[in-house]
Amino acid sequence: MTIHETIKAGIPDALRAKDEVRLRTLRSLASAMTNEVVAKKRKPDEFLTDEEALAVVKRAANQRKDSIEQFEAAGRHELAVPEKEELVVLESLLPEQMSTEEIEVVVKAKMTELGISEKKDAGRFTGAVMQELKGRADGGAVKAVIDSLLS
Repeated sequence: MTIHETIKAGIPDALRAKDEVRLRTLRSLASAMTNEVVAKKRKPDEFLTDEEALAVVKRAANQRKDSIEQFEAAGRHELAVPEKEELVVLESLLPEQMSTEEIEVVVKAKMTELGISEKKDAGRFTGAVMQELKGRADGGAVKAVIDSLLS
């Protein structure tokens, strides 16, 4: 079962369990995925591939993180609470993120493979590493590892 199908199938389960946070999050994800399908000029009843669906889930998680940051900075902690709850649900749908040590191993291997040793190549190199990791690592963590190794 694809991620998109899993999310759609999870809505009735969350409804029966009376899990409001999960239900709200899954409904918003299902809506975002339908919008993504339509944006790709396909029929609304089609499903996204796992890679496309993961991109939508990541985008939603990043939106929640940004909202939490904004609400906390503005002192609106009561508005950050539902965003944090939804973020927990979204993160449960994402693949396990790699640790800094695991990222470092991949980055070092890629550095020797591409022959990168200078800071000026960091942008192109970051893109190559992110392509290899395909969502298993946070972009900020990868950038931090690359910056520390190239400095």
